[in-house]
Amino acid sequence: MDLSLFFAILGGLLVLAFVANRLVRFTHVPDVIILMATGVLIGPALHWVNPAIFRGATPGFGSLALILILFEGGLDLKLGEIVKHFGPGFLLSIFSYVLTMAAVAGVSHFAMHFSWLDALLIGAILGCIGSSILLPVLQQVNLRREVKVTLLVEASLGDAYAVLAVTTLLDVAAGGSAAPKAIAWTLGSSLILAVASGILAGMLWSYLLPVLSEERFWHVLTFAAVLLVYSGVHFMMGNDLISVLVFGLTLSNIQTIRKRVHLDEPDRGDWFSEMPVTSEQGGLHHERRHAQMLTFHGELAFLLRTFFFVLLGMLVDFAGLRRSALFAFLCFAAILAAREITVQAGRLVWRTFSARERELMVWFIPRGLISAVLAIQVLDTRGSKFEFLPSLAFAIIVLSNFFLLVGTVRARNLPAAASGTGEETRSTEAATLLNPD
Repeated sequence: MDLSLFFAILGGLLVLAFVANRLVRFTHVPDVIILMATGVLIGPALHWVNPAIFRGATPGFGSLALILILFEGGLDLKLGEIVKHFGPGFLLSIFSYVLTMAAVAGVSHFAMHFSWLDALLIGAILGCIGSSILLPVLQQVNLRREVKVTLLVEASLGDAYAVLAVTTLLDVAAGGSAAPKAIAWTLGSSLILAVASGILAGMLWSYLLPVLSEERFWHVLTFAAVLLVYSGVHFMMGNDLISVLVFGLTLSNIQTIRKRVHLDEPDRGDWFSEMPVTSEQGGLHHERRHAQMLTFHGELAFLLRTFFFVLLGMLVDFAGLRRSALFAFLCFAAILAAREITVQAGRLVWRTFSARERELMVWFIPRGLISAVLAIQVLDTRGSKFEFLPSLAFAIIVLSNFFLLVGTVRARNLPAAASGTGEETRSTEAATLLNPD
């Protein structure tokens, strides 16, 4: 391919991704659908680009985008909000993921005759909601804050569950112990190591940032710290993605935590400065650095996410997609059934949610980046036996995002009372952690 044409396609893709992302608030069509459709168009349909050139780079693009999205997600979370709404979100996430994983595994085992281990792997990949897709949609729809934060907590934890489940099942498939006690120990130790490492790295980096942020390219240095945290925890056999999420969460909330435990004195100096810094000045500097980090890493994640979903569309095997069509519809039916059961069973937990809000919780089940990345990871690990997985993940992503589109349209018709009225609602929304860009 001519180099200038290649650069023109890259530039066009970025313009398309920006326009598609901005149009979400008007069309409610998830930009993921447009990006994957573009990949299908320029790859298998028109053959403008040879997808084989990028086949080896796709897992790297996906993993790097996932790292950045989780770090950005941690930066965007407010600890007070998470603690306040953690109970409903946690129950929704754990029951939804486990039940969906079991339902998809049941379909895979009984209808398609996979072994239970392989069936559980498929269920683990398709069981989680894509937080990178759901978050922008939640910024635009007319839902009460309590419902939004509950869904956000669910999506954030769902990514963690999927990574933990797939990692554990791959370890078992490679010859690890399948005993419940051994699995529980592996999961627990991996999670504890990840959380502890993320907190310690976040605390250390928060002390270094006051001096580093005065230098050029400090955003790149923070990106390097994210990669080092990920790689270090992976080397120590911890859950690397959870550590990145906790790293971002710690950086975002360290100032609030220090104030709560009275570690901020009225006048104190930074480690690297002899001049005293008041608490008010420290808070302003922290907010400025936080906003800059969120902007930089959000844009970097946007860049990688764009290329990944276009590459995913380019790599679609239509023959494999046709062979997997029935399986995909059966899996999606299992996902819908599990979601309906979970939401209806949880009525005792979220008693204040209206019937329409519970209905929307059923529609809001998009699959996205993490399902695609994990599908490619399982294919690379387990070999040709799982060649169908990328096509299956593509089909489920398309189907689930279509349902998300229907849900956002139905959210337009929510009664005004469902989103609150008056000055209280306006002041609450002004402080929301789900602010639009």
